[in-house]
Amino acid sequence: MPDINLRLKRLGKKRIHTVPYSISSEVKTLEELIRACVEKEVDRFNESREEPKVFAFLTPAEIQSQSQDGKVSFGELANQDKADQEQAIAVALQAHEDGVFCVFIDDDEIRSASDSITLQDGSIVTFLRLTFLTGTLW
Repeated sequence: MPDINLRLKRLGKKRIHTVPYSISSEVKTLEELIRACVEKEVDRFNESREEPKVFAFLTPAEIQSQSQDGKVSFGELANQDKADQEQAIAVALQAHEDGVFCVFIDDDEIRSASDSITLQDGSIVTFLRLTFLTGTLW
């Protein structure tokens, strides 16, 4: 399975968040890629709900790192609820269909969830969250 680079970008923001990412299953369509990413992220989210924090202090490096994201916290969780994987997948697929985000693979936009894709080691997959204009629709 390919090791890819995942880019997360929001329109209107300068920062692009890039992370190395490994997909555990073979994907042939955009829908399968979205499913694989959501499954992995939901699993990671749910695991974070199970791990208790033993040490409730922050090092100066952690404070600096968290301040770059705009929020400094001890990481304590008030909400221990786990995410539902199938519901998260349905929401992500609906969001793509509704145009909330678009996907680029190596600078080529993939418009339809049923479009076939080819991922290779080192491919760059960009999820671009679109920003809606404020105001009324009519």
